[in-house]
Amino acid sequence: QVQLVESGGDLVQPGGSLRLACAASGFAFSSHSMYWVRQAPGKGLEHVASIRSAGDFTTYGKSVKGRFIVSRDNGQNILYLQMNSLKFEDTAVYYCSKGCHVAADVPTCEVHGQGTQVTVSA
Repeated sequence: QVQLVESGGDLVQPGGSLRLACAASGFAFSSHSMYWVRQAPGKGLEHVASIRSAGDFTTYGKSVKGRFIVSRDNGQNILYLQMNSLKFEDTAVYYCSKGCHVAADVPTCEVHGQGTQVTVSA
C-alpha cells in the first residue's frame, strides 16, 4: 500500500532553515506529481509546494514562494522540501501528499503521510 513517511521537522528560530524529507513506497513514485501541504494550528490544509513527476516543473503557495524549494530523487523515492528564511507563521504540521488537486492554495489529496511538526519560535 502507499506509504509516505516524513522526517526533518524541528524547532527552529525565525530566519533559520530546515530540510524536510519524505520517503515514499508502495507505488510508482517517479510517475506521480508530489506535494507538500501543511496545517497550522486551528487552520485548514494549505498547499505549500508541488513538483511534477520528472521534477522539471514546480509550483509554490503564495506564502512560501521565494523561500522554499521542493525537489525529488526518483532513484531513491524521496521528496524534499528546503525551507529557508522561516517565519513564525510557517509553524505547522507538514505533510507529504499524493494525488492532490489544488485550488486557491487549498489542497484536496488522496493520501497524506503522518506529518512532521515544524515550529518556528524565538
